[in-house]
Amino acid sequence: MGTKLAKSLSLAVKSVKYTRGSFNFPGVQPSPHRSFSEEVSTLDSYFGELGSGSKAYVMGSPTESKKWHVYSACAERANRPLYTLEMCMTGLDKERAEVFYKSRAGSAAEMTKISGIREILPGSAICDFEFDPCGYSMNSIEGDAISTIHVTPEDGFSYASFEAMGYSDKEVDLGHLVERVLKCFRPAEFSVAIHSDGCVEESGWGGPLALKGYVCRERICQDLGRGGSVVYQSLRVGGGGSECGSPRSILKCCWEEREDESVE
Repeated sequence: MGTKLAKSLSLAVKSVKYTRGSFNFPGVQPSPHRSFSEEVSTLDSYFGELGSGSKAYVMGSPTESKKWHVYSACAERANRPLYTLEMCMTGLDKERAEVFYKSRAGSAAEMTKISGIREILPGSAICDFEFDPCGYSMNSIEGDAISTIHVTPEDGFSYASFEAMGYSDKEVDLGHLVERVLKCFRPAEFSVAIHSDGCVEESGWGGPLALKGYVCRERICQDLGRGGSVVYQSLRVGGGGSECGSPRSILKCCWEEREDESVE
């Protein structure tokens, strides 16, 4: 696996990136996902010697339960920036979540249309799937770009994720894209992580999000060396909206077996 598998196929691994939010139920995760340090140790066993070595960070305030986990290993910088947008949404609006029950919409195609997902990236070709009795997943392509959505609509622990990769920051406005996603789910809180092979803050997707109806809890930028950089922003339903504060990174130089600890 990893670099060994690549060599067996006469290929070379150039870069690896693993990201995730915080688990709602970290205590029931199987190995190697019982802690971030365990995940990093496993990834390092395959990619730890790639380039100048790996980098691993937990991004988020100690006072916040939701954090962003990033692992990166890269042999060389990319020739052109590749942007990845990742959104994690919780506390979905009950009426919007009901769209993803088969009793409300009988097919995945109907869920895609009624929810507004079809309008997020209208030029994309979508392959969607509905679960029984509820739930939804889709993958889409548009030229060289891809996107995906997963929805768990059950009341009490509703969740939706959106990811897009390969879109240009000069062709797609980040604020408008995020607004179209939020319109489909109306979450109580959500996070946005933007990764680039270059410097995110110098791109059109690097600025603070100012969205009507939401206030920013935190905004953090982290350099990943050859792996580029990532900007993480966390927002929740609030007043008329506000810009996020200055970038802030909370890193610790030790490994801990607790899910909420930062690692490097």
